[in-house]
Amino acid sequence: MPKENLEELVRPAGFMKNKSKAIQEVASWYLAHEENPTKIVQQYGSSLRKVLLSLHGVGPETADVRMAYIFDQPQFIADRYARTLFTQLGINDLTDYNSLAMLLAELPQPFTFADAQEFHGLIDEFGKQYFHPVEDFQKSFLAGDQLILK
Repeated sequence: MPKENLEELVRPAGFMKNKSKAIQEVASWYLAHEENPTKIVQQYGSSLRKVLLSLHGVGPETADVRMAYIFDQPQFIADRYARTLFTQLGINDLTDYNSLAMLLAELPQPFTFADAQEFHGLIDEFGKQYFHPVEDFQKSFLAGDQLILK
């Protein structure tokens, strides 16, 4: 697709030039790897996340979402809902994506990609119900609970 057409399609999202460049680069990379997630995982192994992060426009959250949902890797997604939930459960200083992602870099075994996908979905659904506004957390079944990470 011509760059100008793609820019026009992503214009409503803002930052059209940067986003269109990111989409084109990621798409080109994926096409160059024969659109085969299994082969990509085999080729890059444990360095796949670093490879994804090296692509223009791919940050930690985008890389982790792709790891879990495209490449079927057990990757925790430390998005805003997850950070808000963990904060409400007593984990402090979760100032950005990496602050929580680093705490959960090593997932317990056997934590599969399907578990990661389900956990992410459950956290997001919980967040939609109880974090608008965040004070609604006190109405949830987790209100008063404390999370201890080891």
